Amino acid sequence: RLTYEEAVEEAGFGLFHWLLLVACGWANASDAVEILCVSFLLPTARCDLLLSSSDMGLLTASIFLMMVGGYMWGYLADQRGRRRVLVVSLSVNGLFGGLASLAPWFWLFLLLRFVSGIVGGSIPVIFSYFSEFMPRLRRGAMISALATFWMAGNILAALAWLVIPRTWAHFSLGTLDFQSWRLFVVLCSVPSISSAVVFKLLMPESPKFLMEGLLPIKQMFSGPTKARSVVLVIIFYCISFYYGLWMWFPELFARIESSGGSPCANVSLPSPLNNQSCYPVKTAYMEGFVIAASNLPGNIFTILIMDSTGGKILLCSLVVSSLSVFLIYVVQTKAQSLALSCIFSGVSVIAWNALDVVGTELYPTQLSSALGFFTGVGRVAAIMGNVVFGKLVDSNCTVPILMVSALLLTGGLVALLLPQTRQTELT
Repeated sequence: RLTYEEAVEEAGFGLFHWLLLVACGWANASDAVEILCVSFLLPTARCDLLLSSSDMGLLTASIFLMMVGGYMWGYLADQRGRRRVLVVSLSVNGLFGGLASLAPWFWLFLLLRFVSGIVGGSIPVIFSYFSEFMPRLRRGAMISALATFWMAGNILAALAWLVIPRTWAHFSLGTLDFQSWRLFVVLCSVPSISSAVVFKLLMPESPKFLMEGLLPIKQMFSGPTKARSVVLVIIFYCISFYYGLWMWFPELFARIESSGGSPCANVSLPSPLNNQSCYPVKTAYMEGFVIAASNLPGNIFTILIMDSTGGKILLCSLVVSSLSVFLIYVVQTKAQSLALSCIFSGVSVIAWNALDVVGTELYPTQLSSALGFFTGVGRVAAIMGNVVFGKLVDSNCTVPILMVSALLLTGGLVALLLPQTRQTELT
């Protein structure tokens, strides 16, 4: 009788695995779009919804309530099956994300994004589902390839410059003034909805879920997995706090665009919201697109070497990310800020891809809630990062930027304590 790993190896590798990569990759991209679209619409939506910087911090933090959804869906995936859970979570995420476009008030927009976030969070299930089809010798490279679709979602979100500045996307819907940024919110819900349809109609259930039983989540913090679990908690927290900086990139570049200099040299309190004009749109969306595209070299790098080096050593790229963030604080021109932001984007994605591989291979895949738990820890850090930036960006943005740098350095050093997982069995 063959073991599960032997059966997967005997089945071989072919067209189905590439189609599976596209389907799971599109679902991964939908998560990126849902998270990052908020950062691109803020400079314009702040006028229509009369948002303060603290309000914007709450709004960008709300989507990271996927922390609850990540753990919940991971647990349900262990109980009910990966495919079924993916269909439901992606559908709900896309539905409430799209409904947010119709919200006339900030509190309702925040509530709908809150629901989208707290009920979404299917990423841990996607990676577990995908890895359970992969032969061991190809798993590292294929998981890295799956992780690169986050970059695709980032680029899709950055295409806001094709929609938000356009005056043709403005019309009245009853009493609602439907501005172009609302159309952008609708478009950003399409990847989640379409992913749910693909999984419902075309994708099979995970063979490993059908073959094997379940493990209690308490095993994460007992026995031989206890030490690695503590280390992963620290790493996920440290790397995810940087979302506070990432989500505020468009706003910081908009302020640089208006007065030049470094990001922290242009964070004086904005003029009263009622006196601001967000139209025509002058936000630096192109810079956001360039930063998103700079993920590409790091993604290609991880695909090429992941199977030969394993994920552990790549987490040390966090140290380089820490340095680039520190220098963003130091530089004095827009061009320098953009260059360092691109370096940060290209290097940090190496760590994220490595973390996706390591997090998948350190635990049995039937324990999907394990990766969901660590993703939840990361979402807590992301929420804290966004709230901190929202509170301090107008008074002292030096503090959160240096916090991001320090935490990335900490995460990189702690990563050295992880065991090697290259081509390990999913048991």
